[in-house]
Amino acid sequence: MAQILVCDDEANLRELLCLALEENGHRTRGAANGAEALRLLEQSPWDLLITDLRLPDISGLDLLRRAKELAPERPALLMTAFASASTAVTAMKEGAFDYLEKPFEMEELHLAVARALEQGALRRENDLLRQAVGEREAGEVIVGVSPTMRRVLELARRAARTDASVLITGESGTGKELVARFIHGCSGRARGPFVAVNCAAVPEGLIESELFGHARGAFTGAVSHRPGLFVEADHGTLFLDEIGETPLGLQAKLLRVVQERLIRPVGGVGERAVDVRLLAATNRDLMEETGAGRFREDLLYRLNVVNLRLPPLRERREDIPLLAARFLEQHARKYGLAIPGFSPEVMDCLQRHGYPGNVRELSNLVEGAVALTVEGRVEMDALPEGMRCGVTRKEVPESTFRLPEGGLDLEAHLAALEASAMDQALEACQGSKTRAAELLGMSFRTFRYRLGKLVGRN
Repeated sequence: MAQILVCDDEANLRELLCLALEENGHRTRGAANGAEALRLLEQSPWDLLITDLRLPDISGLDLLRRAKELAPERPALLMTAFASASTAVTAMKEGAFDYLEKPFEMEELHLAVARALEQGALRRENDLLRQAVGEREAGEVIVGVSPTMRRVLELARRAARTDASVLITGESGTGKELVARFIHGCSGRARGPFVAVNCAAVPEGLIESELFGHARGAFTGAVSHRPGLFVEADHGTLFLDEIGETPLGLQAKLLRVVQERLIRPVGGVGERAVDVRLLAATNRDLMEETGAGRFREDLLYRLNVVNLRLPPLRERREDIPLLAARFLEQHARKYGLAIPGFSPEVMDCLQRHGYPGNVRELSNLVEGAVALTVEGRVEMDALPEGMRCGVTRKEVPESTFRLPEGGLDLEAHLAALEASAMDQALEACQGSKTRAAELLGMSFRTFRYRLGKLVGRN
C-alpha cells in the first residue's frame, strides 16, 4: 500500500486519520504544522499528502505549493471546515487532487485516498514513459510502479548512458526484451537500429551465419552474400535473447567479437569492424551453467558487466492493475471494441493469480477476456474456468470457537489467531512471504505490514 503524510494541528483528528488509514493497510506519519510536514516531505518519498487548510504557521495552500515543488507528481488532498467554491477552485489550481469538507465520513476519506493514489500511480507511469522516450524512440513502454520495477528502470537508465554490456535475467515472460528496448531508447544509440535475435529459435547449424553473415557459396544454399545481424546492428544495439542456449563453439567466437568488435563472415576472407552495443538475456542461471561446463566463464564476465534481474509478476503485484489496464486498452483497440474496465471481482481474481507465465500470461488472459466480452466491462464469465474456481476455492472453515463463560479479550484473541495463521503460512511456504501472502489471500505489502506489527508487539 502507500505511505501517507497527514498534517493537522488537531492532535485527536490527526491520530484518528492515521489510525483509519493504517487499518486500511497504509503506512502513515502525522505532522502538527507546516514546518514539520515540509521536513518530513524532504526526508521521505511520500505517496500522498493530506493537509488541513488552516495550520498554525503556514496555510495548507502554501504547504501544497511547497510539496508540489518537491514532487510535482505526488497527489494531495486538502481538508477544510470552511469549504466554498472559491476554496475548491484555488485548491485545484494549486495542484490539489481533491478536497474534503469537515466533518466527513471515513468512507469519504478512503474513497478520496484510493482515487488520489490511483492518479499518482498513473502520473508516475507517465513520468517513466517521458523519461524513457524523451525525444527518442524507445519502443514499447514498461509499466511498473512497484519499488522493484522502479529500481530496475533506474538502473537501466543509468546503464544506458554508457556502452557497457548488460545481462538481463529473469523468468520467461517477465519482459526482458522490453527492458533491452528501454535501454536502447534511452541511450545515445537510440537513432541507430535495435536488432533482436532469439538464440534458442535459430537452428544450431545456422546461428553462426545468422549472427556473422556468410559469403556466397559458403555452404549449400548460400546463393548470395549475407551480411548478418552484427552488421545490421552497426551503430546500434544487438539484443541476444536466450544467450544461455548458444553452443560452446559459437560462444568462443562471440567472445572474440565482444573483445575486439571484429567479425568474419562464414566462408569469407578478411574481417570487418562493427560498432555494436551488446545486450543479452536469459532465464537460466549462467553461473550454474558455467560450473556445469555449458557456458564459458570468460564470455559470462564480458556480457555481465551490468546485471539486471527482472522480478516475476508475483513479486510485483502492485503493478497488476496498471498492466491489466494497459493490456485492456491495447487489445480492445486491436479488436475495435469499447470496454470500460474490469469488474471488482475480475480485478481481485487477476491480482490473486499466481502467473507462472508472468506478464506475458497476464496479457494473454486479458486478450482472451476482451475477445469474450460482448458489452460493458469485463466480467467473471470472460475468465478461464480454472481462474474463476480459484476465487471461490479459499473458503472460510466452519468455526469451532465457543465463547468462554467469563468472556475474553477479543482484540488479544484475534491478534493471537492472526499470528498463528501467519506463522503456519510461513512454515507451509518454507519462509516465502510472497507465497504465504497468497495462501492467506492478501497482497504481499499487506502481509509484510501485518507481520511487522506482530513482530513489533513481541
